[in-house]
Amino acid sequence: MSPRGLRLVLINAAAASSVLAVALLWQHASRPYDGGFAPPETDVCIVPAARTSAAHPYDPASGLAMHDARPVPADARCAVCGMYPSRFRRWAAQLIMDDGGALFFDSPVDLFLFLAEPARFDGAGRIAQIAALYVSDHAGRGWVDARRALFVAGSSARGPMRGPDLPAFADAAAAAAFAAEHGGRVVRFDGIDSALLASLRNANHARHFH
Repeated sequence: MSPRGLRLVLINAAAASSVLAVALLWQHASRPYDGGFAPPETDVCIVPAARTSAAHPYDPASGLAMHDARPVPADARCAVCGMYPSRFRRWAAQLIMDDGGALFFDSPVDLFLFLAEPARFDGAGRIAQIAALYVSDHAGRGWVDARRALFVAGSSARGPMRGPDLPAFADAAAAAAFAAEHGGRVVRFDGIDSALLASLRNANHARHFH
């Protein structure tokens, strides 16, 4: 092959590589933020007509105070959808009752749904016995008092139910930075109103709620 022919081959190969690189970059950039995990295909949410989940009792031997946040047991099921919150550490939430019993949730959305519709999910009437609410800090800083947390609504983040969710943060700057990068707005606990919750419920559980 002549030097000129070799140069043409190299130029064409470089051009093809550039096109492929741009295509791959566009494909990656167009993907929604997924929080760094992919839920197992077999891990799906199932919202029954009514659910009363057994609370996990307080263990005095744990070394934790009765109303402290605690590690999510591997066998714990979400009190709303039945998924396994332990598989989603950056999304999990928990509700601690007066007697130290705990209910766990796979994400903040399901915690808020439980609080909004106690008759649907809490046949035992435990909604009146709430001592503490916790959400997992999405930045990986552990548990946060849900009433003090900052949530990002409307971002490209997709939670355990593969729909829009409410990533929670202990730090206002971290929440603002997340919203700037992934879209959405920062809201406090009291800012999760019925309209926002209804849109999140429909996006995540439309096939289950009737």
